[in-house]
Amino acid sequence: MIVSKSISFNYKRKKSLFTELSISVNSGIVGLLGKNGAGKSTLLKIFAGLLKPKNGELTINGYIPFERDPNYLADVYMVPEEFVLPSVTISYYVKAYKLFYPRFDEEKLNRIFDEFELQKSEYLHKLSHGQRKKFLIAFALASNCKILMLDEPTNGLDIPSKSLFRKILVGSVSEGQLILISTHQVKDVDTILDEIVVIEQGSIAFQKRMEEVGQQYSFQTVPSLNALENVQYHEKSPMGYRVIVPAIDSESAIDLELLFNAIINKSLNIN
Repeated sequence: MIVSKSISFNYKRKKSLFTELSISVNSGIVGLLGKNGAGKSTLLKIFAGLLKPKNGELTINGYIPFERDPNYLADVYMVPEEFVLPSVTISYYVKAYKLFYPRFDEEKLNRIFDEFELQKSEYLHKLSHGQRKKFLIAFALASNCKILMLDEPTNGLDIPSKSLFRKILVGSVSEGQLILISTHQVKDVDTILDEIVVIEQGSIAFQKRMEEVGQQYSFQTVPSLNALENVQYHEKSPMGYRVIVPAIDSESAIDLELLFNAIINKSLNIN
């Protein structure tokens, strides 16, 4: 469980990125959404214990991340957006680093390697960026850490690989595990999220379980706005208009991109 209360952070000689940011997330696949520069990557680094908040309180599974307790570090894994891997084989890397994670599952790793078409004999520095990203995602999932943080995991992946990533991720999550995905590519993850958290202007602008979103809002494409009442947000589309209206009876498929745009533009009646 991640619980932060009124944390703030800023880089030297720069204005505050967060001001009294409070958040609580428990388990499942949670999307941390926001525009470029909103602070998503920084927040993940704070959660991973790589950066220290200037003020406020932060505990994750009872630990203070920046204290870097070995028991905490053994149960959290972060895949950064930018990374450098050593000039070794996949096999050598796995043998050296799996020892840091008590629940590491090599059979699970091999299954994911098969789906990602990765060979243990390959050298990491000779792989394409997309293949290196797949390797890190596979290693993270095989670590079976209680908390996995994936920063822009679909960047560098082609369309078939993005689909495969979603399939593998959903099939690899265990009960009680928290997968925190930071992304501004909302369409890449819209079908797999259990909960969304939107960061805007240094604070949490929106946080809801996806089932709550589906119960509260209806997402439609209509030829005209004339016959609709209580339109909370709309965008022009080739078919007319994409709209968000209050849900009435049945749940509709959630248009996460439309929802995100509505939140960022402060056009949604959030309650």
